Amino acid sequence: TALALVARARSDRVPITVTISVAFGCPFEGVVPPERVLGLVERLMAIPPDEICLADTIGVGVPSQVRYLVRGSRDLGGSAGAHFHSTRNTGYANAVAALERGVVSLDSSVGGAGGCPFAPKATGNIATEDLVYLLRGLGVETGIDLDALIECSRWLGLQLGKEMPGMVSRAGDFPTAG
Repeated sequence: TALALVARARSDRVPITVTISVAFGCPFEGVVPPERVLGLVERLMAIPPDEICLADTIGVGVPSQVRYLVRGSRDLGGSAGAHFHSTRNTGYANAVAALERGVVSLDSSVGGAGGCPFAPKATGNIATEDLVYLLRGLGVETGIDLDALIECSRWLGLQLGKEMPGMVSRAGDFPTAG
C-alpha cells in the first residue's frame, strides 16, 4: 500500500515527494476544480510528505490559478514544489507566480525536453536554461552554471536530431549589468 511505501521510505530516510498531476486541467475531464486539488493536499498532509508538487501536466494553468493553489497548499501545511509546461506560453509566468507564493523547487528539463505523451498537442517541460536565466534576472541564486546548461541543451538537440524548444540555448546568455 501507499502508506507502507511511505513508512519504508521514512525508515530509510528517503525524502517523500508527492506530485499532484493535472492539478490545473485534465486532457480527459477538462477544468480541475481547485477545491478538488486542495482536498488532495489536505488528505496528503496526514502522511505528510516532505514536498507536494503541483503539476500543470498539460500546460493550461495561468498565474492566478498557480497563486491560489500554492497559497492554499501552503495554508494546509504543504511545502509546495511546482511543475510547468509552456504549451500555451505561460510556464515561466507560472514559475514566477509559484515562487512569489513560496514554492521552493521547480521542475524543468534541459532544452525543454519531455512532455506528456497522453495529452494532445502538449509540449515539453519548461527549459532549465530559460528558467535559470529568468531566475538570475530576478535575483534568485540557483548555483547552476548557465553556460554549461546552454552547451548541454545544444548537445541534446544534436543527439536527438532536432532543435530544442528552449530559447536561451538559441539566443545565448546576455551579460548582466554590474
